[in-house]
Amino acid sequence: MLTDILRNSILITGLVVIMMMMIESLNIESRGLIFSGLRKTKIGQVVVSTLLGLVPGCIGGFAAVSLYTHRIISFGALIAMMIASCGDEAFMMLAMFPQKAMLIFVFLFILSVICGVMVDFCRDRILKRKHVDPAKADGLPEDDVFEIHTDDRLHGHCHADDQGCCNAHLHGSRDEIGRRKRHPGWRRAVMFIGIAVFIAALATGRLGHEHIHEGHAHDAALALDLLSEDWMYVIFAVLSIVVLGVLCFASDHFVEEHLWRHIVKRHLPVIFGWTFGVLAILEIGLQYVDIESWISSNTALMILLAVAIGIIPESGPHMIFVTLYASGIVPLPVLIASCIAQDGHSSLPLLAESKASFFKAKLATCCIAIISGFTSMLFL
Repeated sequence: MLTDILRNSILITGLVVIMMMMIESLNIESRGLIFSGLRKTKIGQVVVSTLLGLVPGCIGGFAAVSLYTHRIISFGALIAMMIASCGDEAFMMLAMFPQKAMLIFVFLFILSVICGVMVDFCRDRILKRKHVDPAKADGLPEDDVFEIHTDDRLHGHCHADDQGCCNAHLHGSRDEIGRRKRHPGWRRAVMFIGIAVFIAALATGRLGHEHIHEGHAHDAALALDLLSEDWMYVIFAVLSIVVLGVLCFASDHFVEEHLWRHIVKRHLPVIFGWTFGVLAILEIGLQYVDIESWISSNTALMILLAVAIGIIPESGPHMIFVTLYASGIVPLPVLIASCIAQDGHSSLPLLAESKASFFKAKLATCCIAIISGFTSMLFL
């Protein structure tokens, strides 16, 4: 049990850290402009975040959480991702009832965009009226933004203002830039070795969510290799290789300030600690609670139960409702409520970074799940 918890904690933390490093690198290499357009359009943020949430598994959700904690996307966009995300169970849904799963995803996309835009509109008006900074309202650190330092400008980058726009000129001659050498350094070596080991673990299947390969997932007649998590891990291994390239060729300043100090020292321990702790509590608790025995023929009660279980930041409990729906035991409104309320492991990094945002977002998605579940009972 402890081995599985440790493996899943390393997997989640590794995926989040790699994603954060990719975003940090893209931001610096684009001179802070890659996210400037996204910052200017709340609707664009909601749509992009919704699409990330619809990516099967937790990778898209991790990316959206990383963008949110760095104040690149809005709280409404975060809500949209959490509504759209079905976590690892999206693979099971596609394998066990693919046509209905696609219809559910279309419904989640429409609902996510509508709710995300409405949340941002209402929230902006309330905060503006009360003169409250959104970052303070969300419990986000004011200094936790993607920074572009003076040494970055020496490499052809410029300073990004609060809107992500380039507003400074290039400093330093070509000779000065050319004299800046890249030293191996122990920090660069530690990160290189760590990522290399993570790539090897992904490629050899040493990391992964065991529950996705157990039970009914084996019995699904329509299961396809393409619908497994394996191909996504391969893609993420390739992205990790790109990060290795960044480590090899980036300046000492970028490696030490942006990757080591900002991501490894500041974020990695917090994310791993909270992930491991929550997964350990859940694993121990589920040993003594038989959730499946709670199931009854009362649809309204099942919707409330699905929403309550959806609060848990873990994919496993939601699998119960997927398999029960596939078996014809519970109706579609129960599955819809469960899909909206839960978001797999995606919210674990959010819990680690901003507990206020986690509980506010969960409250919002649970309310939307209850309303959607009971409303769908009238039509389904």
